Amino acid sequence: HVQLVESGGGSVQAGGSLTISCEVSGDTRNINAMAWFRQYPGKEREGVAVLRTGTYMAFYDDSVKGRFTISQDGPKDTLNLRMSALKPEDTAMYFCAAGRNWNLRAWASPLTYNNWGQGTQVTVS
Repeated sequence: HVQLVESGGGSVQAGGSLTISCEVSGDTRNINAMAWFRQYPGKEREGVAVLRTGTYMAFYDDSVKGRFTISQDGPKDTLNLRMSALKPEDTAMYFCAAGRNWNLRAWASPLTYNNWGQGTQVTVS
């Protein structure tokens, strides 16, 4: 089982930057994809970015391309999301996710992941 704990959320002005992190622990041997999702009130979670673990292969939702960067510190220890040029519409609860399968076609589907953190709130005003 894998444990994920997000941190770093907070309030920031539009145009500013923020980095959120996800501490990973437990048995990560079978984890091949790690991702960030966000969720607006009353809406489904949507994929923001995904990273194939152990590589630099990353994909982003069109809404954040060029502004957000997903990265990993250590083999699978910490997953980061560097967010810049933030917009009010980036305001959401952000979740870290980990999954066994690398599925490029379904990377943005919550069903691809079976490990989730508790979320961290990002507010842009």
